[in-house]
Amino acid sequence: MAIILLNRRRLLAAGASVVATGASVLLSPVRAQGLAPTGSMPGGSNNYRAGAAIVDRIGRGGFWMTGTVRRAGDGVPLSGQRIQIWAHTTEGYEQDPHSHGATLTDANGAFRLEMPQIVPAFGQPHGHLAYDSGNFKTVFLRPVMKSAKDTSLEAHFVLQPA
Repeated sequence: MAIILLNRRRLLAAGASVVATGASVLLSPVRAQGLAPTGSMPGGSNNYRAGAAIVDRIGRGGFWMTGTVRRAGDGVPLSGQRIQIWAHTTEGYEQDPHSHGATLTDANGAFRLEMPQIVPAFGQPHGHLAYDSGNFKTVFLRPVMKSAKDTSLEAHFVLQPA
């Protein structure tokens, strides 16, 4: 059996080694390796309208739909990506053309679109979102709100190349 003597010199050398290794890990850039793509949700494509116009706001507003768009694998934010949004609101039904609109992601891959308050349809307050620009696989989302009194809803897309 080997006996390891700990003296001050060995303890300081071991500590310096741990600090140096830890520091190199902390100084390297962090990447979301292996980030899985978002799958389409059942019911997400209900009442989808291809080519909905890019708008500053849907209706009179008062409710915010927000989220992010990133690339699968490395998690890089994707700018300039088109996200279509529609819902059953205080101003119209999901199938009404005036209840649809689209927006583009900013430089950080974030999107934000104001719309009328979402109200329950089939017992659930929910929104519909679609990525459908063609550079990546189409994804439909149907997030459900925790409460019909919520004034915002967010959804996040992780896209896989088409």
